Amino acid sequence: METKRKIISNNKVKKFIVEFVDRFIQDDVIGLSAQLAYFFLLSLFPFLIFLITLIGYLPISQDDLLGLVSRYAPGDTMDLIESNLRQITEKPRGDLLSFGAIATIWSASNGVNAIIRALNRAYDVDEGRSFWLARLMAIFLTAAMVVVILVALLLPVFGKAIGLFFFVHLGISPAFMAIWDFFRIFISFFVMVSVLIILYVFAPSTKLRFNDVWVGAIFATLGWQFVSLAFSYFVLNFGNYSATYGSLGGIIVLLIWFYLSAMVILIGGEINAILKKIRMMP
Repeated sequence: METKRKIISNNKVKKFIVEFVDRFIQDDVIGLSAQLAYFFLLSLFPFLIFLITLIGYLPISQDDLLGLVSRYAPGDTMDLIESNLRQITEKPRGDLLSFGAIATIWSASNGVNAIIRALNRAYDVDEGRSFWLARLMAIFLTAAMVVVILVALLLPVFGKAIGLFFFVHLGISPAFMAIWDFFRIFISFFVMVSVLIILYVFAPSTKLRFNDVWVGAIFATLGWQFVSLAFSYFVLNFGNYSATYGSLGGIIVLLIWFYLSAMVILIGGEINAILKKIRMMP
């Protein structure tokens, strides 16, 4: 009986590997990653501007947001992002809150809209939603990302105060503070997993549940963090893109980072699609 289970398990692993290689080639993950990198670049500043617009009404500074980005942004890209963002946001806030807010979130949703198309391809489904419904879904997912990122920014700000409240007023043991501080260290991991689960469940034009996407979400989270840190280390120590591209070096590094990030996200989606297909096999 045990031998039979091992054989079935090995067959599933082989099917997964074969299916993954085939889908990676057939779905043109490399080409789609390049497309997504382009849309990510177009969406980056509108997305950050919309975030900063909301941050103006919360006890969070623009530096807090940039600090969150700087944890993973490679090389000189933080200087590029920070200088351009500060230049853009020198406009009066009222401009950003009126038509600008609508325009920025519409532009920011372009990246998510491209992910929707790519994940539909992973699941071999056509977009069954109308143009406006699909676009509203992209805007909804973009807004969900904004909310989750704001929570990630707010928790470190209020995290200590919340911990002290439970510790002092509710008489919880001192060990709670250590556990609470430990939890706050992994905020970025849980935020990324949450964002990707929401993305993987709602983006494709097919019915999916949490159980269908959590594996790909965790893989993409760990993979993205590893790729970002590894690429950042490479850029700082080995890759001198400024020598080759001059003043465009920062943009090239940013595009490569987006390209690698997009590939990890798409691979996570492909993993979910393959696992779902294997589960449906007899």
